[in-house]
Amino acid sequence: MSANKGKGTGQVTSYSDWMSQLPAELHNVPLFNLAIPGSHDSMSYDLDINSSIIEPDRLKSFSEIYCVRKIVHTWAATQEEPIVKQLDAGVRYFDLRIACKPNNTDPARLCFYHGLYTRTDVETVLKVINDWAERHPKEILILALSHFKGFERNIEEQLHIHLINLIKTLFGARLLHRVVKTSDIPTLKSCWDQGRNVIVSYDYPANQHPEMWGKIPYYYGDSMDPGKVETELRRVLETARPCQCFFVCGLNLTLPEDAGILRYIFRPRENFASVILRSLPELLQWMENDGKTANIVASDVVTRDDFVQTVVQLNFSRQVKT
Repeated sequence: MSANKGKGTGQVTSYSDWMSQLPAELHNVPLFNLAIPGSHDSMSYDLDINSSIIEPDRLKSFSEIYCVRKIVHTWAATQEEPIVKQLDAGVRYFDLRIACKPNNTDPARLCFYHGLYTRTDVETVLKVINDWAERHPKEILILALSHFKGFERNIEEQLHIHLINLIKTLFGARLLHRVVKTSDIPTLKSCWDQGRNVIVSYDYPANQHPEMWGKIPYYYGDSMDPGKVETELRRVLETARPCQCFFVCGLNLTLPEDAGILRYIFRPRENFASVILRSLPELLQWMENDGKTANIVASDVVTRDDFVQTVVQLNFSRQVKT
């Protein structure tokens, strides 16, 4: 089901602008206490089946074999829709894993990855996101950049400087500075008043850049069993919920790293999305019942099964906390 055709969510009539449609009493709630839909491995819809294999390590040596690349592609593509469609559907957190291809003639031309490299480069995607943010000034976007595969030691610092400068130049005054004191904790209203609607989490020391936020904790079940995912997220919400910062509850399933992976990847006519779609309704039901204190909620196939609506609905059903 399309994320724009599901059940109604409070007063929200268009998920492309759901933040601006939240009740006025939520405008001054810290963003850390809002429920925000996010996508896991956000760029995996764009994986290049002709690229070399970047992970898992045991398959790298089989990169020349098309059928192996095809299997990796089938099980690494956790998203189905381009970034703009995810944004239009209401997704506001993006898990962006950065890579530099080996022997790249232009090391500054970075891409994304998940098993394989993406076809589209980082700069192109960030420009698309910036254009969207400009058209939707009241929607707060959280971009989590991490992993940085292929950032070899001899060029690592140069690549980080290049990427951070690109982000600062591209988003400019739209970037919200990281929190340094309690009075800086962002709310919808404070972001709107400043005209800033892009938050960049950068999982690499960048303390000299106030525009770069630190790593956002990401909690997940590390299992293909939805029950184990629910158990881990329940533990986090009940005993380890971070305060005064963003955190992610990942509804995503995780393939085994041992031989147990074989029971999944060699199933005929199966792919990762089909497995997720069988478990997502159960996970969303759990979220509706027991996940009301979650902050960012990330999932695979985010434009399916009322994922966005379910997460946004938490903002109407939870008790307002300041």
